[in-house]
Amino acid sequence: MKVSQLLKVLVITLLMSFAFSSCSAGVGIGIPNKSAKRVPPGQAKKAAGAKSAKKFAPGQNK
Repeated sequence: MKVSQLLKVLVITLLMSFAFSSCSAGVGIGIPNKSAKRVPPGQAKKAAGAKSAKKFAPGQNK
């Protein structure tokens, strides 16, 4: 009896470990999405809470 209970616990533990180890986080490799559109500087300013949109305009970045 003791061996069969130990075997059941071992099998359940192995199955659970395989089930959870196969999950992936889904982290990308950093390739930007080509179809995504940029947010206009004024909207980025509002989202960041800044007073000027100059930092968010593409021609104003240094």
